[in-house]
Amino acid sequence: MGFLAIGSASLAAQPLQKLGKGEGRVDIVAWAGYIERGATDKKFDWVTGFEKASGCKVNVKTAGTSDEMVALMNEGGFDLVTASGDATTRLIRGKKVQPINVGLIPSYKNIDPRLQKAPWHFEGNTHYGVPYQWGWNVLMYNTKVFGDKKPTSWSVVFEEQTLPDGKSNKGRVQAFDGPIYIADAALYLMKKNPALGIKDPYELNEAQYKAALELLRGQRKLVGKYWHDAFVQIDDFTNEGVVASGSWQFQANILGSKKVPVATVVPTEGATGWADSTMMHADAKNPNCAYMWLEHSLNPKLQGDLSAWFGSVPAVPAACKGNALLGDTGCDRQGYKDFERISFWKTPTSMCKTQNNQCVPYHKWVSDFIAILGGR
Repeated sequence: MGFLAIGSASLAAQPLQKLGKGEGRVDIVAWAGYIERGATDKKFDWVTGFEKASGCKVNVKTAGTSDEMVALMNEGGFDLVTASGDATTRLIRGKKVQPINVGLIPSYKNIDPRLQKAPWHFEGNTHYGVPYQWGWNVLMYNTKVFGDKKPTSWSVVFEEQTLPDGKSNKGRVQAFDGPIYIADAALYLMKKNPALGIKDPYELNEAQYKAALELLRGQRKLVGKYWHDAFVQIDDFTNEGVVASGSWQFQANILGSKKVPVATVVPTEGATGWADSTMMHADAKNPNCAYMWLEHSLNPKLQGDLSAWFGSVPAVPAACKGNALLGDTGCDRQGYKDFERISFWKTPTSMCKTQNNQCVPYHKWVSDFIAILGGR
């Protein structure tokens, strides 16, 4: 494999210079709900038209976590991936993705300026991804349980307490099932315990990291179940008595449409979030179809429809107005004006600005989080 890796790295230095004829297909690794062809709801379909116009058949493999996306890209056989910031750095530095020639993507100029050169996909003065959607990890809660005392702090999921309905939160809260969730604990501790000196929830020295793990071990006693499947969480809030959890607006929108009494809030401590970029495999077999998809992915209709479907914010601001499914208030509701309040997912590395390059790297986050889930 060594020789192959070197080969792909040297090829990757030269992105496509000119768009050619489509190869007839494009293979994409994506988050659930990101590439829709109307199978779940006829209104949400941005694949069928693209296939007709381009002649490129779209094949999608859904992944449930960033770690799964990285593993699939390492195996190969895909052209594109909709990667979050906690996967992008690993893919770039592992030479699994190639530079993007934004000159072949006319709509790139319409992307939100806040995203055009965001550090999670723009590295070494090189574009490695095309922004797709972004959003935050909100606190979702049951409005019947909380009444007019809506929660204002993440403490409701981190520390044992009596909720407004007079019962304990023990066994009634959830937490995200992924090592990156350690950053949510760190974000809470930034405000709760400023003496720790945490400046960035993804850049933790040994002492700060230990404090975050300690908080999560305590939380383990409160959490009924950890979630990573949005649809399972929707069921848990509907049927299993879960009343508060970190979540995505996606779940809240679907629960709201089913008349389940939930609302979302961004607590005083702020929130973590994700910004997803579509990246191209270093050895993509269908680069022409891939570039056609990258351009298609930025059209305002797709961006607005996807934003309405997923509860995310479009990478193209023009999508925020005049979209029948999203409505003119959808972007604001889903966090468009709160970009600065979000600590976007990124891959923790030992080299970190805020803690003199003494940070705990991601592989430790992975093993320690598994230990916490196992009650250790």
